[in-house]
Amino acid sequence: MINLSIVIPAKNESLGLNRFLPELVKQYPEAEIIVVNDGSDDDTAVVAESLGARVISHPYPKGNGAAIKSGARAASRELLLFMDGDGQHRVEDIAPLQEKMAQGYDLVVGARQGVASQASLFRWGANNFYNRLSSWMVGQKIEDLTSGMRLVKREKFMEFLYLLPNGFSYPTTSTMAFYRAGYSVGFVGIVCEQREGDSHINLVRDGIRFLLIIFKIGTLYSPLKLFFPIAAITFASGLGYYGYTYFSLGRFTNMSLLLFVSSVIIFLIGLISEQISNLTYKLDSH
Repeated sequence: MINLSIVIPAKNESLGLNRFLPELVKQYPEAEIIVVNDGSDDDTAVVAESLGARVISHPYPKGNGAAIKSGARAASRELLLFMDGDGQHRVEDIAPLQEKMAQGYDLVVGARQGVASQASLFRWGANNFYNRLSSWMVGQKIEDLTSGMRLVKREKFMEFLYLLPNGFSYPTTSTMAFYRAGYSVGFVGIVCEQREGDSHINLVRDGIRFLLIIFKIGTLYSPLKLFFPIAAITFASGLGYYGYTYFSLGRFTNMSLLLFVSSVIIFLIGLISEQISNLTYKLDSH
C-alpha cells in the first residue's frame, strides 16, 4: 500500500476536480485521496465523492488553510501531498516530488516555473519578491514560498498545525516554520495549468494580505533580522539629522532624540520578539 494521503482543499471547484481527479485516482489508486469541501455552493462534494475521493465538508467556508488543517487531521498515511482543487496542478508532477522526498527531505515544494505558471503578472511579481525576501531571511534559496503543491511528512507537519492561518497564507507559514525548526526543505520545478472557474483571489483584499505576509515572514523566522535593519536606519537618520542641526543650528533637537529613542525601542521589540519566536518553535521534548 502506498503510504500517501492526498489532501485537496476545494471551494466551488467541481470543474477543476472533474479535470484532474479521474487521472489522480487512476495513477494513485492506493493513495488516500481526501477532498475538503470548504462550504461550497456548487456540487463539489458530489463530484469528488463520485470520482472516488473521501469527502470532508465544512458547514460554511472557513478558508483554504482551515481546509488544509481538516484534511491533515483526517489523513492516516505517513506522507501528505497537498494539491489545489482548481485543476492547476498536474498529476505527472507528483512523482518528482516523491523522488526528491526520498533523498532525505522533510518538505518538498513544487516550485512554479515562469510567468505562465502564475495566476497573473501581479502575482508573479509579488511571489518573486517574497522568494527573495524569505531567501535572505533563512540564508537559503527559496524557489517558491507560496506554492500550494507540496509533499510533507505528516508527523512533522502536525507539529506546526496550530501556527497555520485559516486563509491562503498557510504555504508561507509552513515553509518558514520548517526552516525555523531546522528541517530539510527541497524544491522541484512544476508547471501549472490555467485554473478552471473563477479565482478566489481579490486584488485589493489579498494585495493588503500579501503585504502582511512580508512582515509575517520576518516574525515567523527571525524577528530580529527584520527589526535590526529598521532600528539601524532609524538610528542613522537620527545621527544624520543631529549632524545637520549641530552644524546649522548649533544644538541637539528633539527630533534627533526621538529618532534615537525610537531606534532603541525598535531594537528591543525585535529582541523580545526573537525570544518569543524561540519559545514558539521549541519542539516538544515529550
